[in-house]
Amino acid sequence: MPRHGPERRNISGYRGMWLFVMFDLPVYDAAKRRQYTRFRTKLLAQGFSMLQYSIYARYFPSEASSMSYRKKVKQAMPPEGEVRLLSVTDKQFGKMEVFYSASPRNPEKPPEQVLLL
Repeated sequence: MPRHGPERRNISGYRGMWLFVMFDLPVYDAAKRRQYTRFRTKLLAQGFSMLQYSIYARYFPSEASSMSYRKKVKQAMPPEGEVRLLSVTDKQFGKMEVFYSASPRNPEKPPEQVLLL
């Protein structure tokens, strides 16, 4: 019998990936600040969330699905500064310890995955 409506699918914590973009960009003049702002705005437009200043992350259901976003980040990079891309599994991300003012917090949760059939 065909199913109607969305079906939730549990994705393995080892398959789901978080792509981190970490950067140090020069901001010593107005032109460099504009480049920094443009890069940051492009990350936000691509669905990345700020975890800390100059550290952004986005969840992907698989490493393969993150590849086009890696390319977009590389294309958006300013000519100066340092940018690092790091992929970690959802399982590894879930082991992160987060503290705010020395008080523990839970790490961000991946978005719910919905499969339409």
